[in-house]
Amino acid sequence: MAEADQSFTTDVDASIDICCAVLLDFDRYPQWSGPMTGVRVLERDAEGRARQVEMTLDMKIRNVRYVLEYTYDLPARAHWRLVEGDVSGIDGSYTFERIDDAHTRVTCRQTVDLGFWVPGPLRRLIERQALRDSVLEFKGEAERRSRA
Repeated sequence: MAEADQSFTTDVDASIDICCAVLLDFDRYPQWSGPMTGVRVLERDAEGRARQVEMTLDMKIRNVRYVLEYTYDLPARAHWRLVEGDVSGIDGSYTFERIDDAHTRVTCRQTVDLGFWVPGPLRRLIERQALRDSVLEFKGEAERRSRA
């Protein structure tokens, strides 16, 4: 399958610090991310942040497992890339732009190469919806934490 390069931006009613906290709280991803069925931090960096993370997703057509390696330039940006797994390639990032003390503009960009055949209509649906839905779920969790 060809690579799908997607980006999605939304404004979040939460501080940039809360957005960073949601991003770094990998253990809770399955609680708020619909397709995420498992997450395991494999390695941490010198600051204790997850460096390598194994994730399992239910993509409806099949379960997909992969390991991502994260690098950080927080509070502005986090980047990830595929280390190994059931897909051919993943490269992505979150960028956080402070609007004011209680609002953050969040952009997620990701290039994915599934590496396996998916029927055309289903592939287009996955490409169009997956990134958007994941960012909106991220927004929901950050706003929930902001209200708490």
